[in-house]
Amino acid sequence: MSASATLIDALKQALKAQGLTYAKVARGLDMSEASVKRMFSRRDFTLKRLDKVLELAGLEIGELTRALSAEAKLISRMTPQQERSIVSDKKLLLMALCTLNQMPIEKIVSMYELSETECIRLMVRLDKLGIIRLLPGNRYRLLLSRTFSWLPDGPMQQYFKAQAQADYFRSRFDGPDELMLFVNGRLAKPSREAMLSRLRKIAAEFAQAHNDDGRDPVAERTGVTMLLAIRPWQSSDFTGLKRRK
Repeated sequence: MSASATLIDALKQALKAQGLTYAKVARGLDMSEASVKRMFSRRDFTLKRLDKVLELAGLEIGELTRALSAEAKLISRMTPQQERSIVSDKKLLLMALCTLNQMPIEKIVSMYELSETECIRLMVRLDKLGIIRLLPGNRYRLLLSRTFSWLPDGPMQQYFKAQAQADYFRSRFDGPDELMLFVNGRLAKPSREAMLSRLRKIAAEFAQAHNDDGRDPVAERTGVTMLLAIRPWQSSDFTGLKRRK
């Protein structure tokens, strides 16, 4: 992501933190709300409009760059040891996923067979692992960046393959919030690279949406798992039928 795009994302987060909606920004810029949404989604700002939005938010450009510096210190990938520690304990894994979803402790207690004391004990372990920073009043701050992803073929992905994969695919994927597309074809290298780039952008959009929705009430958010996969592959049922060169 370019430096300017990253700066716009930081501005977006600052506006959200202050409760400045697109509608309010639109009124301040004398633009339509749709135009403002498009401007942010495309990260397409003139310097004049950027200055005006900063003025509306009461921000200086230096504050955004400091926010970017803080973001750069967050974790985008755990170490193998961190992931192993999490997946080795079912309750710790549950707590890690709950904190990734930014659930408050009272909501966790109401949803799962965990006492408040047990939740705090698990959060202390996540704090020691460097995943969260435990704050006064049983609050916490997530130390994972917006671009966080699990290690390729790391302990978490191995856990999913071994324990959760069958459960995940035990669905018709025809519900209102479900979709599974299975396509097959032969692509040249430029097309393969283009598809990989688009899939990475979709994953980044998912992460951004998760971050943006973090301040909405928990009751209005649903746990969603998106699986993106693409690779050169042929069923092992067919490999034995290949004609030898």
